[in-house]
Amino acid sequence: MVTIFTRSITDDLTSLVKQIDEQVAKNGDKKLKSFVVLLSSDPDADEAKLKQLAEKAGIKTGKEANVPLTIYDGVAGPPNYKIAEDAEVTVLHWKGLKTVVNHAYAKGKLDKAAVKDVVESTAKILE
Repeated sequence: MVTIFTRSITDDLTSLVKQIDEQVAKNGDKKLKSFVVLLSSDPDADEAKLKQLAEKAGIKTGKEANVPLTIYDGVAGPPNYKIAEDAEVTVLHWKGLKTVVNHAYAKGKLDKAAVKDVVESTAKILE
């Protein structure tokens, strides 16, 4: 499972979501799953941003989605996940109930190199 928590939508985030979507499609036999959670103080307004992300990245939505795009009402995120306050994007790679990889990026730090690192880290949960 790859879980992406984000407080904003950028071109690099869109690239990451697209690449994780491709990984999920390619590794369906290994039951790879993923979802994106936009942490929001205004979920109604941010719903349009998620739709734009899906359109821009060519991400399927609804029942056909490889990577569901969701919104959490509250920028702190779900308390049990303990998302760092200064992280714009946090990506958790899970194997079973255990977090195997935790990437946290401050505002502006999710770049092409970081996206590549996150996508390559997916191999650690497919073993």
